[in-house]
Amino acid sequence: MSGGGQRQSSSSSHLQSTRDFICHAGAGATAGAIAATFVCPLDVIKTRLQVHGLPKASQSGPRGSVIITSLQNIVKNEGFKGLYRGLSPTIIALLPNWAVYFTVYEQLKGLLHSHGDSSGQLTIGANMVAAAGAGAATAITTNPLWVVKTRLQAMLLYDALLLKYS
Repeated sequence: MSGGGQRQSSSSSHLQSTRDFICHAGAGATAGAIAATFVCPLDVIKTRLQVHGLPKASQSGPRGSVIITSLQNIVKNEGFKGLYRGLSPTIIALLPNWAVYFTVYEQLKGLLHSHGDSSGQLTIGANMVAAAGAGAATAITTNPLWVVKTRLQAMLLYDALLLKYS
């Protein structure tokens, strides 16, 4: 009878770990999508600065920051929608990015749990190792997505400029 209980416990543990895996990946993907939406205007500016360099400063007005000037230029020339040009590729890249990060981080924390203190908490060093490992795994696995995302954003920018000036 105890053998059956062990099998059920093992099966239950496996289901729990699969459920945890899916929850961590889903939480990471959701966090990534929300973050992408909030920082998309800054990502658009960054990509445009990479492609075109610094914007021309207005001669009549006071000099502001590059970010403010860029935001104003985008809204003036393309409307509010221009701030979110390229959001789709960003979300497509961020979903797996954060899903990988959170999943690997939780897995590494589980592996390092034996290094925790008597209260069952991981040490600061163990948390840092888990975070560094998760960051490395994320960078390695998702870098191709970021290259594609940046190229798609640059193509969308060129398409918008071609439509505007044709």
